[in-house]
Amino acid sequence: MTLTETSVKTPVSRTRRASDLGRTLQKGEQTKQAIIEAALGLAAQIGLEGLSIGVLAEVMQMSKSGVFAHFGSREELQISVIREYYARFSDEVFFPALTEPRGLPRVRALFANWMKRVAVELQSGCIFISGAVEFDDRPGPVRDALAGSVKIWLEAMYRAVVQAKEEGQLNADADEEQMAFEIHGLILALHYEARFLKNPDAIAHANKGFENILARDGKKDVSAPPVSEK
Repeated sequence: MTLTETSVKTPVSRTRRASDLGRTLQKGEQTKQAIIEAALGLAAQIGLEGLSIGVLAEVMQMSKSGVFAHFGSREELQISVIREYYARFSDEVFFPALTEPRGLPRVRALFANWMKRVAVELQSGCIFISGAVEFDDRPGPVRDALAGSVKIWLEAMYRAVVQAKEEGQLNADADEEQMAFEIHGLILALHYEARFLKNPDAIAHANKGFENILARDGKKDVSAPPVSEK
């Protein structure tokens, strides 16, 4: 083989190897995402604690070693599910609300989007809530990931309330922290009342509670349409 032939064939071989590696990595990422998708569905039914490499392997019709290769541990699997759940929550609840003006319009949008999410989760379950029950007294990376995600979201709601006050849409003596706390409380009560107690009026009560908060702390000259009860 001449030097010219070698110089021509070597780059082609390297390119092919790089291409094969890229396809392998892409396929591996697709498989990992499919596993997380299945794990999300299972976690909604049996909780984060019910997830295991073995259970996912059976659902995905893969070997345990194959699932393990994507996560390395049951703990990392649980954390990956929490991250994916939070990413979807943000896409559905937080980011769409940012298109609304600062102040009460954004607060209303956050609550309305949250209620839409809850309406679906009344059937499937909420990982934030079920996870809090499972890991409230169990320190470790899974609890940290779960609590961290919830805190980031609650901080976003709090900031929106603070901005509403900065925009002059809340009374001067309005307690922003208390408002955010009560809004969060409405969502928790809604899950308990609707999902556990099967109260058919729970959504209407949550919406009315939200309007009561704004009626108490909002400036009377700030008009906005009420949150739909649908």
